[in-house]
Amino acid sequence: MSQALAKKTKTSSAASASRKKALILTTMVAPGAIWLILLRYLPMFGIVLAFQDYKIYFRNPTVINNIVHSKFIALKNFEFVFSGTGAWQMIRNTIGYNVIFIVLGLVIAVAFAIMMNELTHKFVAKTYQTLMFFPYFLSWVVASYFVLAFLDETRGLLPRLMESWGMERYRFYQETAPWPYIIVIANLWKNIGYSTVLYLAAITGIDATQYEAASIDGATKWQQVKYVTLPHLKTMIVILLIMNVGKIFNSDFGLFWNVPMNSGQLIPVTQTIDTYVYRAMTVTRNIGMSTAAGLLQNIIGFVCIMTANTITRKIDPDSSLF
Repeated sequence: MSQALAKKTKTSSAASASRKKALILTTMVAPGAIWLILLRYLPMFGIVLAFQDYKIYFRNPTVINNIVHSKFIALKNFEFVFSGTGAWQMIRNTIGYNVIFIVLGLVIAVAFAIMMNELTHKFVAKTYQTLMFFPYFLSWVVASYFVLAFLDETRGLLPRLMESWGMERYRFYQETAPWPYIIVIANLWKNIGYSTVLYLAAITGIDATQYEAASIDGATKWQQVKYVTLPHLKTMIVILLIMNVGKIFNSDFGLFWNVPMNSGQLIPVTQTIDTYVYRAMTVTRNIGMSTAAGLLQNIIGFVCIMTANTITRKIDPDSSLF
C-alpha cells in the first residue's frame, strides 16, 4: 500500500514538474508567437486585395468595409506586372542581380571566413570582423551618400581624380554602363560581413583535432580547407543557398532606389520589380496592383524554395531543409 502511494506521489510530482516546465517554455515562446501571428499571419488576409479593384469608401473608410464593397476583378491586377513598359527588363534585372549576389556572396563570404579563421592574432581578427560587419547595420540611405561621395559629378572623389589626370569628368548618375558593377559592389560591401560571420561561426565549431590529424598526415593548408573545412560548411552553405534562391524574385528596395539616387537615366539597369511597383503605386495609387505583385513574388519564391529543397534532398538528404 505504501509502495503504491509512494509511486503515485512520485508520478504526480513528475507530472507537476512537467507542467511547470511546459508553462515556463510556453511563456518564453509566447512573445515571439504573438509577434508572428499579429505581424505575419493576420496581414495575410490582405491577399484578397490582389483580386479586387480596391476602393476607399469615405462614409465608412474601414479596411473591412472597403474590402467588402470593392469589386472582384480576378487576375486583372497581375497583368500590369508583365504588360507595363519595360516589364521584362525589370524582371531580367531582378533575377540577374540576385543570381550574381548569390554566387559572389557565397564564394567571397566563405573565402573571407576561411582566411579570417587562419588569423592567429585575436585583436587583428576581431578588428577585421568588426570592420566587415559594421556596414551591415547601416541603412541604404546612409550607404547611398557614401557612394555619392565617390561618384558625384561636382564634388565626388572619382570625378575630381579624373579631372586632375586630365580626363573629362564622368557623369556616373547619367550613364548606365558602370552601374551593374556599382550595384554589385555596394551590395557586397554592405552584406558580405554578415555572411562571413555566419560561416566563421560554423568554422570555429569544427573540432580542432581534425585539423591536427590532417596536419600529422601531411595535409597542406589548402588540403585541410578542402577536406575538413568545406565538408563541415556544406550543410550551412546549402541551407543559406536555398533561402537565397527563395528571394530570387525579390530585390532590396533600398539598394536599387537609394544608391542610384532615383535617377531616371539609370532605370534600364536599376529598375527591379520592387522599384517598378513603387513607381506604379505612386502614379496610379492602385493598392490592388502592388498587392498582386507582392503575392506573385512570394508564390514564385515559395516555388523556388521547394524546388531547390527537393533537388537538394535527392542529392544529399542531410543538407535539405525538410
